[in-house]
Amino acid sequence: MRLCFVVQRYGLEVNGGAELHCREVAEHLVKYADVDVVTTCSIDYVTWKNEYTSGVETLNGVTVRRFPVDYERNTAHFNRHSEAVLCRPHSYEDEIEWMRQQGPYSTPLFEFLSENRDNYDVFIFFTYLYCTTFFGLPLVADKAILVPTAHDEPPIYLSIFESLFRLPQMFFFNTEEEKSFVHSKFHVAAIPGDIIGVGVDAPQNADASAFKQKYGINKFILYAGRIDESKGCNELFDYFIRYKAETDSPVKLVLMGKPVMKIPAHPDIVSLGFVSEQEKFDGIAASELLIMPSRFESLSMVLLEAWQCTRPVLVNGGCAVLKGQCCRSNAGLWYENYDEFKECLDHLLENKELSAVMGRSGKKFVKENYSWETIENKYLQNIEQFIAGRK
Repeated sequence: MRLCFVVQRYGLEVNGGAELHCREVAEHLVKYADVDVVTTCSIDYVTWKNEYTSGVETLNGVTVRRFPVDYERNTAHFNRHSEAVLCRPHSYEDEIEWMRQQGPYSTPLFEFLSENRDNYDVFIFFTYLYCTTFFGLPLVADKAILVPTAHDEPPIYLSIFESLFRLPQMFFFNTEEEKSFVHSKFHVAAIPGDIIGVGVDAPQNADASAFKQKYGINKFILYAGRIDESKGCNELFDYFIRYKAETDSPVKLVLMGKPVMKIPAHPDIVSLGFVSEQEKFDGIAASELLIMPSRFESLSMVLLEAWQCTRPVLVNGGCAVLKGQCCRSNAGLWYENYDEFKECLDHLLENKELSAVMGRSGKKFVKENYSWETIENKYLQNIEQFIAGRK
């Protein structure tokens, strides 16, 4: 089999979201098939600046083909256009222009897809939201599988996506909630699809003591991911600062990830920036719990990583996916306002036995549903079925 993965960013420096999801799947499937990744030269999703060298390289056994973007994003102009498109009456052409500004737009990448459509058995596109899928998938639609990573967020209600979601020949969903949402929103239940998700690899030697000693932090809750308003971080900061003002709890909030917003200056909010995979798992193991404040998730990989490390989680109950994962795993609590946030946090911090039980339930849930053996088999079975159906 010759598989082509298409994603907007790809590299060791890109450590979250659909991009990491794509990389991990590609690296696991290279054992069974010829795998190429088609992507851009960008690292930063805010600017789409060309930072990687264009051309072909091999990364962890996967052939990566990088193409330059035609232009960087003008953030101020894009934000103004987004407000107009998402909040006010507008035309179909306005939405197309929004997508072009959303980026990353790469003419050489689209030309490669057109010219090489017969050289691959399957094209697997990751996430519906960016130019690489919106303009790339129609070029190879009869061979396309979409991993939509879709959730209930403002852009998905733009009319331009109605036709896009009818083009792929198959969907790979992350959760039952995502599948139900896509079927309901786009009426595409007739298109074959499976709920697959992503596997979890956690190091066997996660060292909680080393992490605490290095940073001098003993009792803390952890947020790991992009520090962004769209991830609910503003609300998290507000809730945590209020919680500290109202209680005498010594707990700190530790942040791991690249900040794209201002982090409040507070003695108990500690931002570590980008950390290695080993240090991330050391920090998860050392934490009291992982917190995920985002309302917009199709699957939170870091939740699975926390459960792999037997840590309970606290999530935003406004996200059906996160709430559903907590219900199915019996490994987390959720909140929908500050009072619930405070109650749940107190409950998990003060009840060690409950936290331990939840952590063990989470690890069992991940083992049964998100082992790489399970994920690899699902991908291979569906792809083989897809190829056989086309023939």
